[in-house]
Formats: sequence, C-alpha cells, structure tokens
Amino acid sequence: MVIDKIENYRLYSQLTKRLAKGFEFITTTDLKAIASGKHEIDGEAVFAIVQEYDTKDESECVLEGHHKYIDIQYVISGVELMGFAPLTNQKMVEEDLEKDYTFYEGDTSLLRVEEGMFTLFFPEDLHRPCIKAGEVSKVKKVVVKVKI
Repeated sequence: MVIDKIENYRLYSQLTKRLAKGFEFITTTDLKAIASGKHEIDGEAVFAIVQEYDTKDESECVLEGHHKYIDIQYVISGVELMGFAPLTNQKMVEEDLEKDYTFYEGDTSLLRVEEGMFTLFFPEDLHRPCIKAGEVSKVKKVVVKVKI
C-alpha cells in the first residue's frame, strides 16, 4: 500500500509499464472535466473508472480487495478517509472472481486522502474507501485498474 501526492508519481511509475500508463492518464488528462464512468487506457490491462459521490459513515462502507488488479485511487476533488488493512485472516463476506472483488469484515487503519493525493492498493491490501472525514464531502475520484 502506498499513499502519496501526485507530484511524486514517477517513483511508482517505474515499477511496471502498466502502472506508468495509469499515472500518465492521471497526469495528462483534464480530470476536472472528465465524465463519470469507465475510460479505456489499454484495453482490459489498464482502464479508469471515474466516480463522483458523497462520503459516508464508515459503517456504510465496504472493506474490499482485488485479485487481478492493482488500484491507483486518485482524488480529483474533495477529501475522504480510506480504511486500510493488510490481508491476513479477515472473514470473507462475498466474492466475485469474475468481477475481481472480495468483500471482508475487519478493522482498518484510516488514511486521509485529499485532492491531489493517491493511494496504490495491491492484492494483499484491503481497503475501505468513501469514508467521511468529519463532515460529508463531495468527492470526485478516478480509480485506475492496473492488471497484474
């Protein structure tokens, strides 16, 4: 798991060519103007999902993990807390391998992610996004899915 400012993306884009494509999309696209929904970058190997939502209570947010993709979650505007936990022995609640998600029960450490910041979640990293940081915030975020 990584949390950082987008100014430092070059440190991580060197890890794989696909991560580099994801960061290139984030740093060269007018994300303030981009429409919500799925955006192709490199077929199913790298694609982006732009989301807009109001943050909510932690109890309403789901702890999730992925098997096939790394998530780059970049906050375009707003602020949210993201829960994080290393995958250990959490209780699995629901799984859909076709859609590449598994939901879990468990505690997390909270990370404050503000406009201009990103997180990298690898398959061994569980995350609970969309949590309000005190007050409800309107968030616009892009999640770039990078196939392993």
